[in-house]
Amino acid sequence: MKKIISGIAIAVLAIAGGVVSGGAAYAAPAASTLVMSGGNGVFELGPIVINGNASASGSVAFTVNGKLVTGCEAVPTTTVTPFVAKCSWIPSASGTTVITGVFTPTDAAAFAPAASNTLNVKIGVPVQGIVSPIHIYVDTVLATGSTGALAPRFNGCAIMNEFMVGQTIVFRVYANNADQGGAVMDSSNTSKAFIEIAGIKDPIAMAYGNHSGVAFWTAVLKTGVAPLYGTIGVINYKVTMVAKDSSTMKVLSSKLTPKLESGKRVLDASGRTVYERVSYYRTVNLSVPLRGATGTWSSNFTANSQLSLFAAPVATK
Repeated sequence: MKKIISGIAIAVLAIAGGVVSGGAAYAAPAASTLVMSGGNGVFELGPIVINGNASASGSVAFTVNGKLVTGCEAVPTTTVTPFVAKCSWIPSASGTTVITGVFTPTDAAAFAPAASNTLNVKIGVPVQGIVSPIHIYVDTVLATGSTGALAPRFNGCAIMNEFMVGQTIVFRVYANNADQGGAVMDSSNTSKAFIEIAGIKDPIAMAYGNHSGVAFWTAVLKTGVAPLYGTIGVINYKVTMVAKDSSTMKVLSSKLTPKLESGKRVLDASGRTVYERVSYYRTVNLSVPLRGATGTWSSNFTANSQLSLFAAPVATK
């Protein structure tokens, strides 16, 4: 009996050994890759395309800031190289955004799943920083007569974003009011105009006036030793403009006008005048005054373009 059992055991081991030694070796799935690209775009301008380039055919799950993109949970790649899957994505906010993906191969026996690289993109927002309907733009220039070690080396009214302690910064502000058909914001239709600067207690009032034949709003920031502004680094500021209440507003409309060529009316084949429709603004009287809109502007330029203050260099022997 023992001999029979021993024989069976030997036979089983022999068969198993044959499978191991004589059978085909098991091949592990090949490593896969997934490279993310694209993703750059402008907030609220429309869909942005993200690309997932895989090393084999399959599908890609796209994630933005750690969350699956709706409709892009399993986007198939192309069936031939390059194996690309595309996701049309609408951002929910501007600013820095992290894009990743996960690849699932069609042939799971031949290819392994893969996680992508981390793609960091910045979704753009309009530089204007508009709060409709007031449109604002700002630049900064060096005032004439500035003090400081390097003051004589710079010309007044040069547009700059980097200043040195002792120089005087002039903010130049240009604004238009959409409620009034894009009319220039000036002292006649503006209730308040001021700039708030981090580190300064009181807002700086802006003034509207004629500057060598052109008119715009200005505010002045003197830098230097206390009590003047002297904080080194980025100058964080916000411009605020408030329009006056108005009993009228301009409304975009259209009208038919005769079509002209070389100052003469264009006639059709039957001798009748040809008309074309053109747009224009018409003034509408309001029974209830329109409350003056408020517009703000804060710089959202890139870091190298931010308004900054530096210490004047010290001469060395």
